Amino acid sequence: MSRKRKNVPAFANEAEERAFWENHDSSDYVDWSTAQRVTLPNLKPTTQSISLRLPISLLESIKIAANSRDVPYQSLIKIWLNEKVHEVH
Repeated sequence: MSRKRKNVPAFANEAEERAFWENHDSSDYVDWSTAQRVTLPNLKPTTQSISLRLPISLLESIKIAANSRDVPYQSLIKIWLNEKVHEVH
């Protein structure tokens, strides 16, 4: 037997909606047993710029490695960092 769900209120903006869901249980509003998985292929993760000081020789080595792989050196740094973070110990 399914229970009666509450109606999701109308929100004036995203901030108001975010504040609402931070303080309410979505299972009171949504029947998650009928939910379907979706793929969002164009969704890009939020990024943040950082400043990283590297020895010139290290940066030059990274740029050479990136050039040989035909990728931007910042992308190669991100790839290497991601690989290292996800290594299984």
